[in-house]
Amino acid sequence: MYLEIALTVCFFAVLSAVVLFNRVRKRSSGNKKMIKISKSIHAGALAYLNAQYKALVVFIIAVGVILYLLLSPVSSVLFVLGAVCSIIAGNIGMRVATSSNAKTTAACEESVEKGLSVAFSAGSVMGLLVVCIGIVSVSVLFYILGDPNMLFSFGFGASSVALFARVGGGIYTKAADVGADMVGKVERRIPEDDPRNPAVIADNVGDTVGDIAGMGADLFESYVESIIAAMAVAFVLFGMGPLVQFPILLASVGVAASIVGILYVLIGKGDIGSLLNRGIFIATGIVVIVSYFIIVSMNLQIEILYCITAGLVAGVVIGLSTEYYTSGGKGPVKRVAEDSQTGAATNIISGLSVGMLSTVIPVLAVAATIIISFYFMGLYGIAIAAVGMLSTLGIVLTTDSYGPISDNAAGIAQMSGAGKKVRENAEKLDAVGNTTAAINKGFAIGSAALTSLVLFSVYNKAVGLTSINIASPQVIAGLFLGGMLPFFFSSLTMKSVGRAATEMVREVRRQFDSIPGILKGKTDPDYKRCIEISTKSALREMVKPALLAILAPLAVGFFLGTEALGGLLAGAIVTGFLLALFMSNAGAAWDNSKKFVESGNFGGKGSDTHASTVVGDTVGDPMKDCSGPSLNILIKLMSIISIVFVPLLI
Repeated sequence: MYLEIALTVCFFAVLSAVVLFNRVRKRSSGNKKMIKISKSIHAGALAYLNAQYKALVVFIIAVGVILYLLLSPVSSVLFVLGAVCSIIAGNIGMRVATSSNAKTTAACEESVEKGLSVAFSAGSVMGLLVVCIGIVSVSVLFYILGDPNMLFSFGFGASSVALFARVGGGIYTKAADVGADMVGKVERRIPEDDPRNPAVIADNVGDTVGDIAGMGADLFESYVESIIAAMAVAFVLFGMGPLVQFPILLASVGVAASIVGILYVLIGKGDIGSLLNRGIFIATGIVVIVSYFIIVSMNLQIEILYCITAGLVAGVVIGLSTEYYTSGGKGPVKRVAEDSQTGAATNIISGLSVGMLSTVIPVLAVAATIIISFYFMGLYGIAIAAVGMLSTLGIVLTTDSYGPISDNAAGIAQMSGAGKKVRENAEKLDAVGNTTAAINKGFAIGSAALTSLVLFSVYNKAVGLTSINIASPQVIAGLFLGGMLPFFFSSLTMKSVGRAATEMVREVRRQFDSIPGILKGKTDPDYKRCIEISTKSALREMVKPALLAILAPLAVGFFLGTEALGGLLAGAIVTGFLLALFMSNAGAAWDNSKKFVESGNFGGKGSDTHASTVVGDTVGDPMKDCSGPSLNILIKLMSIISIVFVPLLI
């Protein structure tokens, strides 16, 4: 039954995506200048992804061979399938986004509502197709293999590619963004997305390869791993039966609910931010109601519904908390902007404070979900809560994809010299997109914490650990090593962005100083050179952080033992979760405080306050778009690697 339902729901989801894509495809792409800029962004994004995929092919083949020799041919094949599916998930979103950005700009000539319709429709293509790839791949593989524990190699492949995509895309986009802002805004006092800035095209390319291709691969692996983990826990605790199939059914309900939520946003009226939130709330409510009837019809424990509800509520709470701490024009963000009047130092201090404080509510929400879910259904309850939180991923990923598309649209409006009305409408979409991106990063991190906890429990059962003795020196060493790893990983990624950004800053300065006519608008900058710098830097710098995530748990497991590895995973989950929240939210608060000043507050654009907020934004950029989001993949990848290689550790 689960396979038929999953395939039927995904059929209608794909059909909806095709209809929405055709709707977007028929829209005008604007004037020749808009089309030219859009094609440049598309070409740059495609060039980077093709170069990244060539590097990933070597990695995928190498790991596939190792799994074949050390574990089994099935494990090797599943790893490759997971990696390929993750690549497809990110690539689809990138292609749709880069073909829709100019169309969104052109739609803003009519109204902000038309622009929202185009950007959100384009984002929904990625949102619906990614969840369909996830459900179909997991359900079909489970139908063929019959053992959910065999699917962890599929998750390993998906997580590995996701980490490369997230880290590489984050380095790419932030190198360009920091270079464009520091030289363009601060030193030359020219507007954001000004066509005279040599790094402007690379910056827009980065939005798609980082926030779309990277996020698509990221949430794809979160989605499939939560389903696989829940199925594996059910199999271990209850044996083969309806509880093993239920996570697939719950995910299928979420896809159907996401379609309804997406349609509501497209036909609804009102404030953009509120409209997007209501779409998610509607999808959440549908999941709860339909899940009740499925549980009753299958004669399952009603307590499962309580666990699902706990996961969904936690996701909403994390989203609303993130919105409060990162949305522009009010509360903490306004205070960061206000503190920036006395300089960049107070801007940094204020943003750090906001980021640290923003961890409290998400941690309380996750902790409450763990306690409630375990009380009702034990470990399976926590697992099903994680699936519940991610069940509405279709619409959540849609709102996330909408953000970079709107950001590109605003950039194209500025670069093409579109009228004031077009720029203002596109900037309104972009402002909401910044908030939705921050909300979805918080959502992704929260779901990663729950999923990692379930994977951690699966690992413990696989190696026969009923408890971990914290009095053991090996375990204490593992805890400290695990707690350190997220900081070490973040140091590597932050430093990578810094090196790449330094190279970009020097190139932008060189072009401004050595090419006459750029600042006067008489000569086009060398955009391709900046794209090349971001591409080469991202591919070079993404290797060390990714290898750290893969080799660290294996080294601890082989040399210190399985109990020490359990300590490592526990330490990494705790510090990784907190550090990811802190970095993502602090970065978003700095970003939106800058935009609040740019809207005319505290002196507006070109003021000393504005310059201070730009400094804060550039510090926060690698935190919120590279290091922070990558940490949620890190903690899951280390857990799933530990599970996959358990046969070699015991």
